[in-house]
Amino acid sequence: MTVHFIGAGPGAPDLITLRGRDLIAACPVCLYAGSLVPAALLSHCPPGARIVNTAPLSLDAIIDEMAAAHDAGQDVARLHSGDLSVWSALGEQLRRLRALGIPHDVTPGVPAFAGAAAALACELTLPGVAQSLVLTRTSGRASAMPEGETLAAFAATGATLAIHLSIHVLAKVVAELLPFYGAEGPAAAVFRATWPDERIIRAPLGRLEEAVAGTMERTALILVGRVLGAADFAESRLYAADYDRRFRPTGDAPRFPEGE
Repeated sequence: MTVHFIGAGPGAPDLITLRGRDLIAACPVCLYAGSLVPAALLSHCPPGARIVNTAPLSLDAIIDEMAAAHDAGQDVARLHSGDLSVWSALGEQLRRLRALGIPHDVTPGVPAFAGAAAALACELTLPGVAQSLVLTRTSGRASAMPEGETLAAFAATGATLAIHLSIHVLAKVVAELLPFYGAEGPAAAVFRATWPDERIIRAPLGRLEEAVAGTMERTALILVGRVLGAADFAESRLYAADYDRRFRPTGDAPRFPEGE
């Protein structure tokens, strides 16, 4: 048997990968994070599947479910929202499974920041504006931020910031970022990106808290950076007519050896 960790995407049930969907359909046991994973995904479970909402369970109880499935020779679909590479509690589950010798694999999902960027119809990196995206958060009860990983440190680079799990401390976020992006710096908050009740608020950083007030308390992503309002930026050289590349050489013969 195998425990299949599956990124369920940011909210819309059709934003799961084909691999993830097919794994759900093949597993007689499904453990899902019910607070954020859309219930519609459970329709892919096979008839008679054991379906467990892990939202009220402890880590020990979750691992016990996986161990019981292992003993019974049953594959497990373990669904987490977004993508499993960030803020998913994947690492601690994998550590337990490795200690128990239980096979496992990971299927990626559409991350929350990608869902938010799509909702904004925005590229988060633009030539000459920002070529880096920082995925970060503020300290919370579940996980504190390591020393040195501060909003100010990231903001000093001028990169685009995607700030997760922090809408409840928006005033603190804005105060830390104002010296770097300015009161008129472009910003946005996206509530439940790709869900039916998705809500988008765009406002200059200095007025973002006022614009958001009373509209969202959790499950929202804060985006800050010049790319959000940029219109006058250089075009990428990638598609320039005089840019010599393997698939579009500008001379009589390809610059690159065949197969390179």
